[in-house]
Amino acid sequence: MAQMKRTVIVASAMVALTACAPAGYDGANSSAAEPVAVAAAEPTATAEPEASASAEAPAADAPPANVDLTEQLIGKNVARMGKVVTDQDGWILYRFDKDTADPPASNCVDKCAEVWPPALTDGNPQLTGVSDDKVGSVTRQDGTRQLTVGGWPVYRYIGDKKPGQWKGQAVGGTWFVVQPDGKKNLSCLPTSTPKAVAPPADSDSSNAGGSGYSY
Repeated sequence: MAQMKRTVIVASAMVALTACAPAGYDGANSSAAEPVAVAAAEPTATAEPEASASAEAPAADAPPANVDLTEQLIGKNVARMGKVVTDQDGWILYRFDKDTADPPASNCVDKCAEVWPPALTDGNPQLTGVSDDKVGSVTRQDGTRQLTVGGWPVYRYIGDKKPGQWKGQAVGGTWFVVQPDGKKNLSCLPTSTPKAVAPPADSDSSNAGGSGYSY
């Protein structure tokens, strides 16, 4: 009888794995744990309001010509994950627990920012499904401006190989898909803590020191 119970439990777990695997997930990739559905409650703390300076997106110098800008923020529902925010190309955006929302500040720099490219702006993103009172910007250490949602700076993840994937969910226990209100999306969490992919091979190794980011 004990043998039969164990078989049922294993079969149920495999169904859950399939139901919550992100779009395009490759189960052979050992660097990321396969997500499973969990009944996680919404965080009890409400998202902190943004500082008024960020919400108003004050005028700043134009970004360098070689900077890729996030021109749109799109809030929508996707299968299995639920509420997400994407950029104009459909890449899902994330927030970082080591950042702050009040006041908004980014603590992902150097090699961290190579793995998690910040969503940069010229101050005029087009919004669809995201309230304008939730969107602002924060000036990064290099002088560029990064979009915030609910006060939280938002990023892409280079481990996502095509739009709609969310392989960055719960990486390091600190990165989470962001919802249109700035809260973490906890609908689909991995069974263990995934590690981030390595930074690009041609990155400058001198940037490693001082970033404070562990993979």
